[in-house]
Order: sequence, then structure tokens, then C-alpha cells
Amino acid sequence: MKGVGCIAIILHHLAFYGPMANVVEQAAPTLINWLFDYARLAVQMFFVLAGYLIAARIAPHARPMESRAFKLIWQRYKRLVTPFLFAVALAILITALVRPWFNHDSLSNAPTVWQIIAHALLIHDVLGFEALSAGVWYVAIDFQLFVATILITMLTRLLPARMHALFPLIIISLAALSLWGINRDTRFDIYAPYFFGAYGLGILAFWSNRSALDSIALLAITLLGVIALLIDFRNPVAVGLGSAVIVSVAGRYGWLETWPKPGILTALGQRSYSIFLIHYGICVGVNAIWHRYFPTGVYVNVLGMLIATIASVYAGALLYKYIEIRTDVFKRAGPGLLLVAVIGAALLIETMTW
Repeated sequence: MKGVGCIAIILHHLAFYGPMANVVEQAAPTLINWLFDYARLAVQMFFVLAGYLIAARIAPHARPMESRAFKLIWQRYKRLVTPFLFAVALAILITALVRPWFNHDSLSNAPTVWQIIAHALLIHDVLGFEALSAGVWYVAIDFQLFVATILITMLTRLLPARMHALFPLIIISLAALSLWGINRDTRFDIYAPYFFGAYGLGILAFWSNRSALDSIALLAITLLGVIALLIDFRNPVAVGLGSAVIVSVAGRYGWLETWPKPGILTALGQRSYSIFLIHYGICVGVNAIWHRYFPTGVYVNVLGMLIATIASVYAGALLYKYIEIRTDVFKRAGPGLLLVAVIGAALLIETMTW
């Protein structure tokens, strides 16, 4: 699911930002419009899967486990931010390099130091800074959801032991509040509660076949999603509901352990976060080159979109191999100096361009 999802996000952003997609749209308007409108819904699937995985870590039996909350939060922050910083730095550098000859709406403005710091702290949206790369909002929301869930778990642990059984009810109530109310107001889409519905569905999906809740959790998933859609039909909610049901049923019948066999989709899924992070800079670079040398021609621009997708996957694989899975990246001077050098070069180029 993650493998398919990361490819969908790449294609969505290629369709959203153009200009290659603008040329291809002349011959295939339905396809480009579909990618523009619907491929981005894959993000909801990622939130469901994130909820599923956090349930396995902090409450596998629907009871809050004892854990070192702040250590978990710090580990999660490092896990998210380390590859995030390198991907954003690359996006800043590529944007600076192409800006003089590629004047397009997809380019973010030249960054400020405070803007970069806000991105590093994952609070750029909350503080009102322009995003320096596509999809960076997702990283901030993922971290917010993780922190909120860890803190809820920690607070529940402080209650008398007999009240720990209330934990599933707390999660269901928060998911209902999100799906039935908060998620209907897009003013809140920079905060975790807006997306907690999908996250909560993922938590319940884990409990539906790995805890005493069993069928009760699956019933809760169905009721939460169906009522939300009856109140106000939203495609993201429908995708979140469908994803949670698929994972729940797959777990119930043992499919998660037996399918798919290791292969391309599995490899993409493992590298999906790095691919998700780095694809924007790569797509901007390919779009800029194609707009300069191949501004017309449907087939050559289809080829350009294909090259951008493959290059994004390859770059994501490198980011995964050398940065994401290495827990000691910044214990060595080299990666830190490289990161500073890339950002410094980008700021210098932007200054010279100005």
C-alpha cells in the first residue's frame, strides 16, 4: 500500500505543478485531471497505516503500555527530520538553480533563515511560513499525531489501573470528534485533530484482529466512517475508511504476513517516506529542463514525467540507504557539513540571482 501510495503522490504533484502535465493534458485530459484530483488521497492511507503501526508499538492489546514517552517522541522526531532536512535542502538548491530560467508557480520563494529553522522544527505551517517543498505539511502532521497519541497514552497510564480499559474509548471518541466535526472545517488542516480520524481508524484496525476488542473494533471503524460520510461525504474520509477496512480484514485472514512477497512493491514501501520527501525537488528539476528544451510534444513530455518518476524513486532509494536508516547520521561531521553546504550554496545562488 505504501509503495503504490508514494508513486501516486509523485504523479499527483507532476499533474499539479506541470508544465509537462499541461502538455500531456492536451491528449489525455481525463488522466491528468484524475491524478490532479484523486491521486493525492493516498496520503489518507499513509495516516491510517501510521495509526496501525503506532498501536502495535504503544498499545498492542488495546491497553496503554508503560513507555518512556519523551524518549519515543525524540526518536520519532529524529526519524522524521533527518531525511526531511536533506530532502528540503535539495529542493531549495534545485529551486535556486532553475529559478533564473524557469519562472513557474511551482517554485517557492527564496527561503529565509527563520523559514528554514521553522521547517526543521516542523512548525512552518503553524507559524505561517510558505512550504519549501511539496508534502512537508504531512511530516509536520505525522509528528503532531505521534506526539498527541504518545501523550494521551502517558496520561491514561497515570489513571488507576482499572481505568486503563477506557483507552480504546478515548481513541474512538477523539476519532469521532475529528471525523464528525473538526475534519469538516479546512481551517484546522494544519493541526493534528483534523487528521486524527484517519489515524484513529488505523489504531482500531490493529486492535480489530490483535486484541480482545476483535469484532468490536471493526464495528467501530465501520460506524465511525459511515456516519462521517453520511454527515458530510468527503473523499479523504472514504479512502481512510476503505484503507482501515482493508488492513483490518487483511490482518484477520493472515494476508499481512503472507502477501506480497518481497519485490518491487515491498521495496517501494520500505523507501516510501524517502521517496515522498525527495520527489518534489527532482520533479522541479526535470520540469524545468523539459520546459526549456521540450516545451511541446505530448510523447516527449510523457517521457519526461516517466523520467521524473523513476529519478524520484532512485533518489529516494539513495536517501533511504545513506540517511533514513542510519541512526548515527549526525554523529559524524560529514553529513552535517554537507547539509550546511547545500543550504548555504542555495542561499548564495538566490542572493546572486536577486
